[in-house]
Amino acid sequence: MPHTSPARWFSAALLVLAGACAPVGHQKGGKSAVDFGGAERTFAFAYTAIVERHLDTVSPGAIAFEGMRGLGSIDPEIGITRDGAKVMLTAADHVVAEYPAPAETDTKGWARLTVTATLDARNLSDTLRAVDTERVYEAVFDSTLSKLDVFSRYAGAKEAREHRNSRSGFGGIGIRFDLVDGEAVVSEVVDETPAQAAGLMLADVITHVDNERIAGLSKDEISRRLRGPVASRVTVTVRRGFKPIETSMARALIVAPTVFATLKDGVAEFRITSFNQKTAASLTAELTRLRAEAGNQLKGVLLDLRGNPGGLLDQAVAVADLFIAQGPLVSTKGRHPMASQSYDARPGDIGEDLAVVVLVDGKAASAAEIVAAALQDAGRAVLIGTNSYGKGSVQTVINLPNDGEMTLTWSRFHAPSGYALHGLGVLPALCTNPAGGLARSEEALTANLAQWRQAPVDDEATRKQLRALCPAQTRSEADGDRIAAHRLLEDPGAIGRILALSGAIDPTSVAHRPGR
Repeated sequence: MPHTSPARWFSAALLVLAGACAPVGHQKGGKSAVDFGGAERTFAFAYTAIVERHLDTVSPGAIAFEGMRGLGSIDPEIGITRDGAKVMLTAADHVVAEYPAPAETDTKGWARLTVTATLDARNLSDTLRAVDTERVYEAVFDSTLSKLDVFSRYAGAKEAREHRNSRSGFGGIGIRFDLVDGEAVVSEVVDETPAQAAGLMLADVITHVDNERIAGLSKDEISRRLRGPVASRVTVTVRRGFKPIETSMARALIVAPTVFATLKDGVAEFRITSFNQKTAASLTAELTRLRAEAGNQLKGVLLDLRGNPGGLLDQAVAVADLFIAQGPLVSTKGRHPMASQSYDARPGDIGEDLAVVVLVDGKAASAAEIVAAALQDAGRAVLIGTNSYGKGSVQTVINLPNDGEMTLTWSRFHAPSGYALHGLGVLPALCTNPAGGLARSEEALTANLAQWRQAPVDDEATRKQLRALCPAQTRSEADGDRIAAHRLLEDPGAIGRILALSGAIDPTSVAHRPGR
């Protein structure tokens, strides 16, 4: 495809742009370069997605201009400026090319200009010529998305594959390993996986994968060799002591465990580390098991969400639904029609009749906050700890033509009582941060929660003042919070009083809307 640059060149500081009309995919000096024809499709696709789906209204011209300015992160001598209907490429603060700006809403025109300006900048910069397409994508998209909000981000093809594996699982054997003195030493064998069935054990040293030595390989490369399509076979040789052991197994779908359950002093404790596609099912299975084990001696449930960064929205909804018989769980609001949704509880789940205490801290975010807010507003759980993180936005993941992905903020979620968690988080009924100003009286608790639930999303000053009631703090290792939860679960009367004060929704007064 010929390179038809609309640039009008200027003589500046003895800069000469040789090859300005060279074909796309070639660079100065005749060296083979990356395919920028594919880049135009990727930029157009990404710009369209941002314009259509982002929480805030943006124009193709604005986001593309910010993206092109990102080239300066690769070579600070390169700059992009705009003067009305003109876009200028600069090098060392001198204008070297001028382009007519496309119409502000012309997505394809701005994508084409992004590629043109990048090619011309490569002809000026040895640094830009030395990088591959992925580095250019990273520079452009990072610059674009960082101007939108702090949670929208870009991941290249390699990182995107890792994210997909984390969300949905991957074909593997079910182990974790560490490199110790250059050797791959098994550090964990996940239950009910091919590795466990094959008899792999902690401290086994992996020496071969498919009969090829792995000595000297990086951890990423060893992981890549162990992984593969579900049901494909892999041969793993380990050294146990001085004995080599060879095992052959079929790879299975591996989803990292996120629910860790224990029964202690009559309390079913669940530490939930994140929300992936198996979180709700795992919690249901573990709760069923512990209820059967404890029988009539079960005092209640402790959900430990401290340090939980969030994850999948549907899993947060399903976890909250386990303990709430009816009523709203969460709603999302955004510009795109699909971004505005509401989710309600359905009756008949195993945890609806149990007393619940939830531990939160300053690292509990996103999906973890959805669960905490839903249980608190429904009057189903007492929250103990500190303010949560306050990540009240929902991101949608968009797969790009280059196999990378954009995580794009497209809505905010609202607690059942109506308040937006964005920048505010969830206020615990019992604050364990010694620096907190949260009053301990019942009247003060009711008043503080009422203020919390009425704080406008755009009133940053009020929201900051409210967060000072119980400042966010990392408390994932604070055993005192867990002890407080146990004491509370041993006193049904105390739990009842706090629930009456902290709940905001009467489920019996909410008409149930079927479906989600």
